[in-house]
Amino acid sequence: MTEEKNTVRLSNYNNDWYNPGAGPVKRVLWYFVNVIFLINPLNPISSVKVWLLRLFGAKIGQGVVIKPAVNIKYPWLLEVGNFVWVGENVWIDNLTHVCIKDNVTLSQGAMLLTGSHNYKKSTFDLLVSGITLEEGCWIGAKAIVCPGVTCRSHSVLAASSVATQELETYTIYQGNPAIPKRERQIS
Repeated sequence: MTEEKNTVRLSNYNNDWYNPGAGPVKRVLWYFVNVIFLINPLNPISSVKVWLLRLFGAKIGQGVVIKPAVNIKYPWLLEVGNFVWVGENVWIDNLTHVCIKDNVTLSQGAMLLTGSHNYKKSTFDLLVSGITLEEGCWIGAKAIVCPGVTCRSHSVLAASSVATQELETYTIYQGNPAIPKRERQIS
């Protein structure tokens, strides 16, 4: 007996409901600015990157450092507090709002993902949900924060770990999926 399974048909995929918050001209302009000034590892000047992000609608505080080879999807959906460090090769794939509070560190290669797909539907619908990184949290090198996750105050997501749910305050998380390992003690 053969069981027929439903299959994903990308020809049925329709995300017309999704609005990235800017028209096609602004999105194309940002694409080229992002490639030339942010993703390009030959541009080490953080202040120029901050200025361009603000020009395109990002809310960015003072003392923000953006290292080379950073990729930001839509700056108009980005809010960054004061004294935030964004390391090399960080990817902020913000299809919706991302809020990064004061004194947050995003280490090299960290990834903030606000979008996914409904793998249970044949239409593979787009799903988006924002991310909040509260004061003093640290996202380790090559760690991933998934859609809808809030990293509470001074939490730590260890290198190469994947946050699929909320991280509690002053707690260090590790693994895939990330689980609490110990309390963060700051002296």
